Amino acid sequence: MDVFIIGITGGIGGLLGQKLRSRGDTVHGLVRRDDQQAELATRGVNARVGDLSSMTVEQLAAAFGDVDVIVFSAGSNGGSKEVTTAVDGDGVEKAMKAARLAGVERFVLVSVLPESWRERDLGEEVEYYFAVKKGADVALSRSDLNWLILRPSLLLDGPGTGTVSLGPAEFHGQIARDDVAATLAELLHEPRIGRQILELNSGSTPIEEAVQANVRS
Repeated sequence: MDVFIIGITGGIGGLLGQKLRSRGDTVHGLVRRDDQQAELATRGVNARVGDLSSMTVEQLAAAFGDVDVIVFSAGSNGGSKEVTTAVDGDGVEKAMKAARLAGVERFVLVSVLPESWRERDLGEEVEYYFAVKKGADVALSRSDLNWLILRPSLLLDGPGTGTVSLGPAEFHGQIARDDVAATLAELLHEPRIGRQILELNSGSTPIEEAVQANVRS
């Protein structure tokens, strides 16, 4: 499988690239700097240099090339409104248009659980981040692409457990980025899962079983 990851240098994207490479998949990505491209090349990742916010749809489509699936795992993580708009909003829309232009039907978006941090007093920029993420979910879910939206709960560093709770609706808790990446890798290799929104939390079900349980009959 040929996979293009937007967000290949991020926590989830980097781990996903490693897991896909270990399966024998070809991994491509988008980076901003030449040194990032060179570093990823040592790990067998074919990275293209470009800035998502300034690239045209045509340039991004050319970067995609003839891949099987695009994974959008980039995110502003609740930074400034300008960055959130450029990455989580306009960036997703641009990537969707570029996917159509490149003829890539499968598009996987890493989003966020809407209930995240509801118990906290969130600042204006973080609230804006959640609104933009939801808007991107809506736009992708209404598209003609073969889309999948994955909404993980609060992300943690450290090793994963290999077990999760995955379904159309999950409670908000916390989960290791390693388990999110492992779940994504398994989902990408299950072509029967598509045009679905899945939420992801820590749990007791082995990842492969959790993914298979969400295959529609």
